[in-house]
Amino acid sequence: MQESWGSFSERVSRLGWETASDRPMAWRAPWRHLDPVLVLAAVGLTVLGCAAVYSSTVAELRGQGLPGGQLLRRQIFSLVAGVLSMLGVSLVDYRRLIAWAPLVFGAVVLGLVAVLTPLGSTANGAQSWFSLGPLQLQPSEFAKVGVIVCLAAVFTREAGGPKRLAVALGAAGVIAALILLQPDFGTFLVFVAVLFGILLVSGVPARWLAVLVLVGGLAAAGMFQLDVLKDYQKERLTAFINPSADAGGRGFSWNYRQSLIAVGSGGLTGTGYLRGPQTNLNYVPEQHTDFVFTVIAEELGFAGGGLLLALFAVVLWRGLRIAALARDRFGALLAAGVVAMLSFQAFVNVGMTLGIMPITGSPLPFVSYGGSSMIASFLSVGLLLNVHMRRFQ
Repeated sequence: MQESWGSFSERVSRLGWETASDRPMAWRAPWRHLDPVLVLAAVGLTVLGCAAVYSSTVAELRGQGLPGGQLLRRQIFSLVAGVLSMLGVSLVDYRRLIAWAPLVFGAVVLGLVAVLTPLGSTANGAQSWFSLGPLQLQPSEFAKVGVIVCLAAVFTREAGGPKRLAVALGAAGVIAALILLQPDFGTFLVFVAVLFGILLVSGVPARWLAVLVLVGGLAAAGMFQLDVLKDYQKERLTAFINPSADAGGRGFSWNYRQSLIAVGSGGLTGTGYLRGPQTNLNYVPEQHTDFVFTVIAEELGFAGGGLLLALFAVVLWRGLRIAALARDRFGALLAAGVVAMLSFQAFVNVGMTLGIMPITGSPLPFVSYGGSSMIASFLSVGLLLNVHMRRFQ
């Protein structure tokens, strides 16, 4: 696996691309290799998200006598902070992160432990936030990016060796345990997806992956048998398996039904921006966070929903391309981890609004309201840009 990176110049030459030997000054100007398509696609998603956040909250806020654009201003502030974070991450050569990986892991563990203390705040059944006045900070969102860096560093020097695999599983296990203590099952699944994405690219034998899948399945079954899951988490799975349950209540089955009604009523072109009945009457719970896709699908229709998915497809395509053209193993693993994280979150979030995935509380990257999610999403894009800009160095 490591030898394949040595033939990078030959592969690029066959594609007609310029290499560092063709352009001696390339290493001095990494910004010349910025990926504008990736940046524009990510910003396009945030624009759709800001529009959806405003539409989903303006009626509710006005009813409370609050300014209609209050959450929109916070989301725009998060967007600015995210873009600045993206630029900051892209400035530092990503290869330095290999040496910093232990510090990153320590910071991730410290943040996840601290949020479980009285310093943390509880919302929606999970103790996952730090309350900082009007703002909230969710360390698990930043932990996703940190885990990508740590796992990529573990597998950089040796492709899927038993020792490296044990270290990776141990590190991921510590993080997963802290996430389950909150408890936040949706975020836990994201870490599992990141782990498997990096394992696939690192060259771990398929039989080892099969064993891990089997062990994971047995562990999931054990969680149900031992009543590890909270009651509301079980209700989410029950509502997914039997959507007709609790037909007269406002539980998670209600969420599914109202979400499907909102998406279905949008038709081809939607009911019109700020004119969605389900959105304006707040029939869909958490429609500015977990169910933000229903706002876009109802008011902008299939066209708006298709545009959002197309922008996600562009982000993932550019991420896969960056992984394929990465200068070294570490860059490829970073890009693969980011693609695994973003693709899994997007699939699960959109899938639960369409009734094909259980409700997990996972936000839609770049789109859902939330400063931590927004900044973490742009941090991941910053990693992609970093690898892409230095592919000739």
